[in-house]
Amino acid sequence: MVTLRLTGAARPAVQLRRLLVAAASAGTGFLLLSCFGYALNHPEAADAAALRLSWCAVPLAATVYFALAVARTDPGTRPRTGLSAVGLGPARLMAISALTTALSCTVGSLLALLAFLHLRGNLTGLPFDGAATDFLAAGKHLPVPATLTLLGLVPAVASTTVALTLRPKDPRPATPLLRGYGRFGAYGYSVAREPFGTYGRFGARSRPGAGGPRDEHGQVDDGEQPGRRPARGRSAGAAADPQHGGLPPAPAGDADAETPTPDDSLAAVMPGPQHTAPTGLPWGIALLATGLAAQSYADHSNAAVLLGRLLTATGLVLAAPGLTHLCGRLLQASRPGALRLLAGRVLMTEATRIGRPLGVVCAVGSAGYAMTTLYAGSAPSFGPLTTLGALLVTGCTVATLLTAAVETRQCRADTTAALLRLGAPASTLRAAAALRAAALLALFGPLTLAVAALAALSVDR
Repeated sequence: MVTLRLTGAARPAVQLRRLLVAAASAGTGFLLLSCFGYALNHPEAADAAALRLSWCAVPLAATVYFALAVARTDPGTRPRTGLSAVGLGPARLMAISALTTALSCTVGSLLALLAFLHLRGNLTGLPFDGAATDFLAAGKHLPVPATLTLLGLVPAVASTTVALTLRPKDPRPATPLLRGYGRFGAYGYSVAREPFGTYGRFGARSRPGAGGPRDEHGQVDDGEQPGRRPARGRSAGAAADPQHGGLPPAPAGDADAETPTPDDSLAAVMPGPQHTAPTGLPWGIALLATGLAAQSYADHSNAAVLLGRLLTATGLVLAAPGLTHLCGRLLQASRPGALRLLAGRVLMTEATRIGRPLGVVCAVGSAGYAMTTLYAGSAPSFGPLTTLGALLVTGCTVATLLTAAVETRQCRADTTAALLRLGAPASTLRAAAALRAAALLALFGPLTLAVAALAALSVDR
């Protein structure tokens, strides 16, 4: 009931994203049912049917990735103040996100089943004069368990992925701090080691001047010990200091200010979050080069070409966050103004959140160009299912990138509001967003074309 209320009370933009998830799920479910119908209609071509079913993994992955991006940007399931008091903690909100995703995908699967049954002629007459009977298995019995299994694949995978990704994480550090023992068994985190004999000198650290020079008996030479007269011409509290020219020592407050406190020790052990560069750039470049080399020496082997394209796509996805971070650094180079500084800092901060969907878009674009080159010439033209799969993958990846941009805007809502309160004009913020988009397009556009041209060399060869 809570899930339905949160789903129905969402804004129109959120409902539109959920409808897009349902449409993507419907397309993927229809492709799965079409492959199943082809297998029923051609029982002798088991290898071709298995190959068709394996190619459905690409639109399935794109649909699940899009559903995860929509679940991350859902404002109804975001932790807010006071929700834990009414029983809506992080675990419950994660479960609501998973149920909302499963509901959207289930609606899409039901739409796919209705469209498949309509094209088979089970609901009305056979449409299109039976032109699609090759992959619909019209006139044959459709096994109910296998059909329900294929239709439930998208909701199950999508909801499980959302639940695993959005599960509550422990805010405490993964490795506990090494706890040490201070004076008289007191706990502490200070890393400073105390000299030998400190525990035997009771009150040695509590008197003023305890840090002064010591004599051969281990006593503090502060000029106030019994049986010892202070130096002539100097006060009793002014010890000789050759470095300061006989000036009196610093007050006790300065010495206390220089002494590290437990909070300083904790800050030294547990530094605050820092926006470091993503670490996947070298691995991404290595996988990208390996995939291109595998495609170049594939010698028209389908398995080698598929492996090379998979490595190329993985390399692009891994290298994209680092390239986005590098793009932000380049924007701030050579005496940047306020506009370039703002655009570059945002790119550096949101490099991972923006870079991964951008890398997926680049991988899909390069693979699409290579497939277009493959089907050019004497090769057969695109069929309806191939066109549907290509449109589904492209649409899901582009929609995921736009959803990631919305998530980035939501995460920077407080910063944007603070800038507006400080007097920053809204036109400057819009210009910074346009500059970020232009910089990313200038970097990833030629990169995608270059990778696509190199991947197509194996096809032309």
